[in-house]
Amino acid sequence: MIELREVTVGYPGNTVLEKVSLTLEPGKITSLIGPNGCGKTTLLRAACGLLPLVEGEVLYHGKNLRQFGRKEFARLVSILPQVRDVPSIRAGQLVAHGRYPHLSFGRSLTGQDREKIRWAMEQTNTLSLGGKELSQLSGGERQRVYLAMTLCQDTEILFLDEPTTYLDIGQKYEMLDLVRQVNQLGKTVVMVLHDLPLAFSYSHQVIVLEKGQVAAQGDAQEVFDSGIPAQVFGVRSKALSLEGRKEFLFYQT
Repeated sequence: MIELREVTVGYPGNTVLEKVSLTLEPGKITSLIGPNGCGKTTLLRAACGLLPLVEGEVLYHGKNLRQFGRKEFARLVSILPQVRDVPSIRAGQLVAHGRYPHLSFGRSLTGQDREKIRWAMEQTNTLSLGGKELSQLSGGERQRVYLAMTLCQDTEILFLDEPTTYLDIGQKYEMLDLVRQVNQLGKTVVMVLHDLPLAFSYSHQVIVLEKGQVAAQGDAQEVFDSGIPAQVFGVRSKALSLEGRKEFLFYQT
């Protein structure tokens, strides 16, 4: 379980989140949604220790984030940021970077490490891309390779910041199907999403942020039914049954 207690965080002269308290349940997919500038990425970065807290605390299974060593934390949590460089490296080499928190100083990859790399690439359908330069891949292929690297880190918890950015609609569904598969392996997934219908379709829990505060949190269906997400975005919403599947619609009148 991940707990944020009375967390205040921001940048010089700009408080982004103020006294935010929430719980991220283990083994679930939780999506953070809200208007631009509401603090979604800031919350994610603060929960990972990438931004210092002004006030409050973050706990992982009851242990304060500040008490973790770097390698210890990297074996518990993996992070896929929204903005990433496209280094001059082959896809398979990039995926292998996920094993580094498990290596001692100067140690090479073991057979077990290579098995984990292959497993992560099989899970994300990227084995055939291993020998290609990252710059040669499409946006969707690169996203899958980065997800493979994150999965290869073999952590209990994955933080994903806008994993569907720059993807077309088909690629978005493909990426989130992969996220669901990762979750079914027993992983806790916390992600920031802009696409509201997909957030409610693929998440167990949804947290709505507005102006640096938590406007709603809980079971995805219950949060949707509350009407708060539509209110926060200034739109209307409706749940539909389409070909035996529930779809979530947000629209303006």
